[in-house]
Amino acid sequence: MAKIVIIDDEPAMVEVISTLIRDSGHDAFPFQSSKKAIEELTTISPHLVIADIKMDNLDGFDVLRECQEKFPQTPVIMITGYASVETAVDAMKNGAYDYITKPFKVDELLLTVKRALDYQATVKENTYLKKELKQKYRFENIVGTSPKMQAIYNLIAKVANTDSTILIQGESGTGKELVARALHFNSNRQHRPFVAINCSALPENLLESELFGHKKGAFTGAVADKLGLFEEAQEGTIFLDEINSMNQQLQTKLLRVLQERQIRRVGDTKSITINVRVVAATNEPLQDKIKEGSFREDLYYRLAVIPIEMPPLRDRLEDIALLANHFLQKNAASTGRDPLKIEPLALEAFSHYPWPGNVRELENAFERACALCEDGVIRLHDLPPQIIEQSASARPATAEGGMTVGQKLDDFIKIQERAYIEETLKYNSGSREKAASMLGVSMATLYRKLDQRPKSKES
Repeated sequence: MAKIVIIDDEPAMVEVISTLIRDSGHDAFPFQSSKKAIEELTTISPHLVIADIKMDNLDGFDVLRECQEKFPQTPVIMITGYASVETAVDAMKNGAYDYITKPFKVDELLLTVKRALDYQATVKENTYLKKELKQKYRFENIVGTSPKMQAIYNLIAKVANTDSTILIQGESGTGKELVARALHFNSNRQHRPFVAINCSALPENLLESELFGHKKGAFTGAVADKLGLFEEAQEGTIFLDEINSMNQQLQTKLLRVLQERQIRRVGDTKSITINVRVVAATNEPLQDKIKEGSFREDLYYRLAVIPIEMPPLRDRLEDIALLANHFLQKNAASTGRDPLKIEPLALEAFSHYPWPGNVRELENAFERACALCEDGVIRLHDLPPQIIEQSASARPATAEGGMTVGQKLDDFIKIQERAYIEETLKYNSGSREKAASMLGVSMATLYRKLDQRPKSKES
């Protein structure tokens, strides 16, 4: 059921249209005064406005301008006589959805209304999806509150809306593609394509064709013209992952693309101008490859206009508690269950492991633990064997059963719980209500656990 405003200074016309609208199952809001209608628009928040072009005082153009200012997603249908069709066309050029001429046919009116409402629903859905997409890749959602991650957030915020070429450096699994997507979806190119390719995933002879396209007959198997990824990314962003694996011949061609902003398809003699932002990533230090002679130094400087260094997880272990909560929430969303909990001893074990696979390895460990755990709680024995072994060897002095000597278990649990709660509070900008909801506890429980202190040895 839609809310439809009808504005015409002819009482009979308003009555006829209102009746047709109500008979179609919608709410009709009739007005004979355009001034009064404009005053009520904010209160009604209509899905559609139908307005006569020629009225006393304020006319249909005034209504159109008001709707575009206050409700840009609301379509406006103009009513006009045969003699004023040109005026109605002008209204459409200025943003009106459509027009109908008097006298109109009932079917014509209802069909135009249906199309306008369908259009309004589509625009609303697209706006929502774009908002959700941008929310999904907001740089704030790259999980971590450590100083190194805060520095990366600040850098992304500064450079996202520029056209500068960016080189993201870091070990495998540190989240380089997530940063590339955050750069794109927080830039003025966000509604244009984001095209990603792993340069190590294709043979050298195919990578050139994939990037730049080819002409029919350029090589065996080229049975038709092919659009390259640079052309697909026109006015958007292309993400070249693992660019360190690119051979020198292709490096030379990429350098020319960055210098001239033109590409040439394989087998073609014509150049194509492109407007594409390039974001590249490497999991090996390119400076070392330059010394080896396997990577062009001039290409490196073209790519690294703005370098972003992703820290390995072992250098930001303080983020593990937040990452743990992130992956537990992600698991809950995918399974439809309440978020699982993790015992403090298991959470501590994560901090003793060096994480050669970084955040990706951590996520895999949580996926395994979520599948194996019982009673909704992840325990130490649910973790991968290498993490359990590393945790055991990291404890300074242990008694049988693996308990740390010199500290009571209750005290240890309280310390770990408090640390985890404090990290969750940081993640929620200090909001205890949001933190309690995320942790799955009541406000009373949250306050009680924050007030708990381990007993001193003297007591």
